[in-house]
Amino acid sequence: MSDLLPLFPLPNVVLFPNVFLPLHVFEPRYREMVADALAGDRFIGMVLLKPGWERDYEGRPPVYPIGCSGLITHAEQLPDGRYHMVLRGVERFRIVREDHSRSYRRAAIDRIVEEPLQTDDRAAIRSQRAKLEAMLARAAGRAGAGTDLLDDRRSGGLRVPSAMADDDLVNALAQYLDLDPLEKQALLEQHGLRARAESLVELLEMKMMMARVPHVPGVTH
Repeated sequence: MSDLLPLFPLPNVVLFPNVFLPLHVFEPRYREMVADALAGDRFIGMVLLKPGWERDYEGRPPVYPIGCSGLITHAEQLPDGRYHMVLRGVERFRIVREDHSRSYRRAAIDRIVEEPLQTDDRAAIRSQRAKLEAMLARAAGRAGAGTDLLDDRRSGGLRVPSAMADDDLVNALAQYLDLDPLEKQALLEQHGLRARAESLVELLEMKMMMARVPHVPGVTH
């Protein structure tokens, strides 16, 4: 990546490593960003806007400091200048400082290098994967659906095969499942894949438990 990474801040999108993300780009400043990226190394950084972004959306509202870089694997420019494109998540980063010399945001970043998984980490992740697959199978059964819960608009119609590697599956579920953006951001910020897998299991277990609690009028769960 170049010294300054273009930033694409959105209020409801979190990108994870090695996961695909379809995007529709229509704002003039981000059309410029995509054009510049396509003429360069094709990298942009996805970051989540902090709550309250509505007050200064046209400016530089605060973003969470940890995001994920993405490589533009496909881009189609429409006649009116908009873009349809697909990003593949590459790696997490931390914003060091922002540059404001262009219409869109750019930042100097520190890459977050993932530590190699140890044997006990891999065993723990396999255990969490089994729990995730069991929860998804139960949820699919209750919904009367197939086992692939990721084949929807959030995933761009991309299917996740059962033979997918553990790290790819955890990241794909974190991105594609219908979670709150702040929950996804918390998962992205977890230190390592094992912590992310464990946090994802805990989050889904809590949501499933809350779904079983009868609703009492006037009481907020």
